[in-house]
Amino acid sequence: MGFGGARTRPTYCERVDQRPLRVAVVGSGPSGIYAAEALTRQTDVEIDVDVLDRLPTPFGLVRYGVAPDHLSIRGIRETLWRLLRDPSVRFLGNVELGTDLTVEELRRHYDAVVYTFGASADRRLGIPGEDLPGSLPATDVVAWYCGHPDAARGAVEEALLTARSAVVVGVGNVALDVGRVLARCGALDHTDMPEHVLSALGSCPVRQIHLLGRRSPAHAAFTTKELRELGKLEGVSVRVDPADLAPHPATDAILASDRAVARNVDVLRGWAEADESGSGPTGVHLRFFTRPVEILGRDRVEGVVVERTALADDGSVVGTGERSVIEAQLVVRSVGYRGVPMVGLPFDSRLNVVPHEQGRVVRDGVAAAGEYVAGWIKRGPSGVIGTNKADAHETVATLLEDATSGALPRAERPGRDAVTDLLAERGVRVFTLDDWRAIDAAEIALGESRGRARTTLATRDALLDAVRATMPAEPIN
Repeated sequence: MGFGGARTRPTYCERVDQRPLRVAVVGSGPSGIYAAEALTRQTDVEIDVDVLDRLPTPFGLVRYGVAPDHLSIRGIRETLWRLLRDPSVRFLGNVELGTDLTVEELRRHYDAVVYTFGASADRRLGIPGEDLPGSLPATDVVAWYCGHPDAARGAVEEALLTARSAVVVGVGNVALDVGRVLARCGALDHTDMPEHVLSALGSCPVRQIHLLGRRSPAHAAFTTKELRELGKLEGVSVRVDPADLAPHPATDAILASDRAVARNVDVLRGWAEADESGSGPTGVHLRFFTRPVEILGRDRVEGVVVERTALADDGSVVGTGERSVIEAQLVVRSVGYRGVPMVGLPFDSRLNVVPHEQGRVVRDGVAAAGEYVAGWIKRGPSGVIGTNKADAHETVATLLEDATSGALPRAERPGRDAVTDLLAERGVRVFTLDDWRAIDAAEIALGESRGRARTTLATRDALLDAVRATMPAEPIN
C-alpha cells in the first residue's frame, strides 16, 4: 500500500503564506500530550498544536484511570502539565468529536490530525446474569473512584454499599487496583478521591474479595510491585491455593524465560506457603484456574458459578467440569479495554483499532497523509504509560516525514480562531488551560481544607463553578 494519491489541495510544502503547520491532537491523555511534545520540540518545521478533549480537564487516564492511592504514578500529571504549557500548544477541552465537531471539519481546519482517543469501552464476559444489578465493568468502578464527571455513580454506590463479598474477574493491574481499593475501603483519606467516594468507601461492608484468573499464575498480567502491595495492606489477609502453583511444562517454560513472571510467582508462592499472609477482617483471595460461567441472582447479584480449569499439554485452557459457587453481591469484570468506532474514521472491528500504517490512517486500503493515530486506538490497550511516549513519537515522525516531503495536504481554513469561533457559534463552552489552572487551584484548596493535598471535583457543574469563581464580576448598571 502507498499513501497520498491524487491531491486536490496544495501540500504543506507548496504553501505561500509561510504560516506554521496547524495540527490537531484529539485526546489529552499521555499519548496526546506526548504527541504534542514531539511536534513542538522538533526544529525542522514550525508547528502550532491544538489538543482537543471531550472532557473539561486534561490528562486522560492519568487523571481518571490511575488508582488514586498510587500517588507516585499519578504524579506524572506534573510532567504532562509542563508539556501542555508549551507556547505552541493550546488546550481545547469539553469538545467532543462527532458531536461538537466532525472529522471532516477537523480536516478542513488543520493540516494534520492525530487521533489519540484511546480504548474506553470494556470487554464483556458473555455469561448469563452479566447484566444483573451489582455486575459492573471495571471501567465504571475506576471512573467512579477517580472522580470522572461521567461516572455511573448511582449504580456503583448502590452495588458497593450492599456487598459483603465481591468477585473481580481478571488478574491484570486494573483488577488489582479495584481489589486493593475495595480492601482498603476506609483507609484512603490521604488520596484525592472525591468526598462522596470516600464516604461510600468508608461505609463499604465488603470483607471478602475474590480475584479470578482462568489461566495459571504464570499467565497473569499484573506487575510485581502492584502485586506485593496487597501483602502490605493493614488488616488484610491474602490467600493463594498452593494447588494453583503446581508445576506444569507450559508454565515452567514461561518461568524460565521471563524474570518478571518468576518474581510474581515467587510472591504468590510466599502467600501460598504461609499459614496466614497478613491479618485482619478483610480477605483477598487470588484464585487461578477459575473462570466464571454464570452470575446468579433474582433482582441483583447473589453469587457466581465458577468452573475449575486446567492447562492442556499445549498450554491451552480447558474446563474440568468441576463447579462451585462463590457468594457475592458485587461482580466487577476487568478483562480488558477495547476501542470503539468514531464517526468519520475507519475502524477494524476485529482488533478494535483504527487501521494504520506507521501511524497513518488507512482508508479504503490506502494510508493517506494528513490523518494519524497514536496510543491505544492505534495499537490496542497494551503497555504502560511510558509506552505511549515511544508510540506517539513514532507517529509524529511519520507526520513530519509527510510534511517535509510534500505529501501533506494543506488545510482549507487554517486560521487559529476558526475552530474556536465555530464552536462558540454552536454554543460549546470550551475549557482552556487558564480554566484548568482555576480547577487545579480549586481542587488543591478544597483538599487543604480537609487536610489533604487535593480533592477531585467530580461533576461538570463543579468544574465549571471553579472556573466561574475566578471570573471578574459582571458590572452592575
